[in-house]
Amino acid sequence: MVPILLSIGLFALSIWAITSEVRKYPPQSILNGIAAIPPWALALSVVLMVLNYGFLTGYDALAARFVRHPLPYGQTALVAVISYAISNSVGLALLSGSAIRYRFYAKWGLTPGKIGQIIAFCNLSFWIGLFAVGGIVFALEPLSVPGILHLPFDTVQPLGGLFLVLTMAYLILSSVSQRSLKIKGWVLPHLPLPLSLAQIVVTSGDWALAAAVLYVLLPAHPDLNYFIFFGSYLLAQIAGIISNVPGGLGVFETVLILLISPPIPSDQLLGALLVYRGIYYFLPLLLGVVLLAFHEIQQRRHVD
Repeated sequence: MVPILLSIGLFALSIWAITSEVRKYPPQSILNGIAAIPPWALALSVVLMVLNYGFLTGYDALAARFVRHPLPYGQTALVAVISYAISNSVGLALLSGSAIRYRFYAKWGLTPGKIGQIIAFCNLSFWIGLFAVGGIVFALEPLSVPGILHLPFDTVQPLGGLFLVLTMAYLILSSVSQRSLKIKGWVLPHLPLPLSLAQIVVTSGDWALAAAVLYVLLPAHPDLNYFIFFGSYLLAQIAGIISNVPGGLGVFETVLILLISPPIPSDQLLGALLVYRGIYYFLPLLLGVVLLAFHEIQQRRHVD
């Protein structure tokens, strides 16, 4: 009950904060911010989104190697694109993404045990990638923590240190242990060190490209390079994940506004965020739903 109330509270607070910012500007000002985004930036943002989904397909490809059930790349890529396109937008990724994976992999002959391992691998990969890139960025760029997050420290540097420790502990565990780690019923699967390193490369690339999709939509400013923005993006995404609000809607935007406005004017940032939502969430969601529907229709034809 408490997590639900916390999520509702964060969502309501975020909507209030965004509304307060929007009221400072007439709607036409935000629309002008959208219109000011150059066509090349829109095109590059779409290209980066496609590249990002290319990295996302690596999650399932590596997971199939992990469970020693090799599948054609086209199959694992299809599952990854559909599951991430839908779960990124509807939220509850552990449930929505897992349901999609189970539906596909069960049809392709994987046992429930192996499907569970794939799901665990993909969810673990998401966090390991966040810890790896977040640890480096937060340690080198100690951003101030917005008060809305109510964290027990003023900058993200302690969080970066914690993330680096967790990443190193994970790699050491992969190199010296041959067993899964069990903590109160939660199982951390053991991966060989080469697979763990590949996992970190793929997931770090995923995070870096996801941030770049939004960065290229922002107006250029000498006080906001990609590295500084990347740290702000990661912190905003962490806040959105913790909130449990689908897609971090409202929470992500609020934290990002608090972190990078200024130097980026709020009306231009809000315009870029609206376009980012369309490119990074709506377009893949539309494609994912179409691919899922097409696959289901094809399956029913084969059955009939």
